[in-house]
Amino acid sequence: MSPLPTDLYDRSSKLFAKLKGYYTHGAELPPLISQRTAFVCAVLYTILFVAPYYLSPKLRSTAANSRDAPSVIQARTRAAGLTCLASTVITVYLLAIHGHATPHDALRLLGLWPVQATDIAKVIGLVMILFVGPLYASLVVESGWRQLTFREAKDTLFDSWTGYRNLVVAPASEEIVFRSLVIPLFILAKMPPKQIVFLTPLIFGLAHVHHMADFCRTHTPAGRTLPTMGVFLQALLRAAFQFCYTSLFGFFTAFAFLRTGNLYAIILAHSFCNFMGFPQLWGRLESVDEGYTHVAPNVTQGKRDEGVGHAQWDESPAGGVKVGNSLMQPEDERSERARTATAVVSTRLGLGWTVVYYVLILAGAYGFYRLLFPLTESRNALVVFSR
Repeated sequence: MSPLPTDLYDRSSKLFAKLKGYYTHGAELPPLISQRTAFVCAVLYTILFVAPYYLSPKLRSTAANSRDAPSVIQARTRAAGLTCLASTVITVYLLAIHGHATPHDALRLLGLWPVQATDIAKVIGLVMILFVGPLYASLVVESGWRQLTFREAKDTLFDSWTGYRNLVVAPASEEIVFRSLVIPLFILAKMPPKQIVFLTPLIFGLAHVHHMADFCRTHTPAGRTLPTMGVFLQALLRAAFQFCYTSLFGFFTAFAFLRTGNLYAIILAHSFCNFMGFPQLWGRLESVDEGYTHVAPNVTQGKRDEGVGHAQWDESPAGGVKVGNSLMQPEDERSERARTATAVVSTRLGLGWTVVYYVLILAGAYGFYRLLFPLTESRNALVVFSR
């Protein structure tokens, strides 16, 4: 394993000199904090992140008031902000007291400063290469390029509560807590970088398992205290799948954070991946045509996760309307009567479109693998990996 970049220490304090010593005199220098302390903090941050969803009635989703209801999203946004604040206080305290970090040191370890714009562009370019197949399906097959306007971006990010949550609040809060505030503690604890990459994201993955309880609660038929076995098994499969892909994504963002020392790059990468959703990995492509009337301002569609070209009307057990895989729930009876939703019609395309899509899926995965190290290389790296 190579030492940290030398230019990192030319303008740094004793803390970074100490961290450099981990790699040049690793066996001789004790860690600044124990790995147990770092792990306890990571678990504590996870509890602070998730517990309010169940302790506060304003944050708790029910069959009558889903997690997509604007009031629930607003309450959870405030809770996420408080969690970030409390976790920041703890991490900065440990950096200052045990690491003797200067303000510059703290900003550096948290990935807040300095900001290298080229690092952001390279990381975003890397995830776009990985998603070249879904981008082709969205922009070319579904003519999504027509919607690349400022007004469409504004409608998605700021006029849609679920869009605001999925593309702004969730990426920022999760990367701040699980990368910016957790990873520096494991660096101070002298954990090898490869272990940081492959262990800390598991905590991030487990933080998403609580959606299983959300799913069971909102899909339990009226009059029952416990969910049916079918609902429970569906929730279990969803939770297992979500744990796997959030952990895999966490491996990448932890690696990119250590390689670039840039929090903004991984937040934008997280937002991009949330927007794209999980790619379609089987079946033929379909062209999706949407026709709709009016959608009430306070009701929004959940994050698109149904895959390319798949959407349908369905009635949910919780009494809402399901478009694709996104449950649309009314906040109250008045909005339920006033709301209409998007009708989606799918048309099967020629086989050639699908062949091109899957070729691009493979090409994107290979390109991501080959360019992972070159496009995450930065003079602001917190550590240096040996390939």
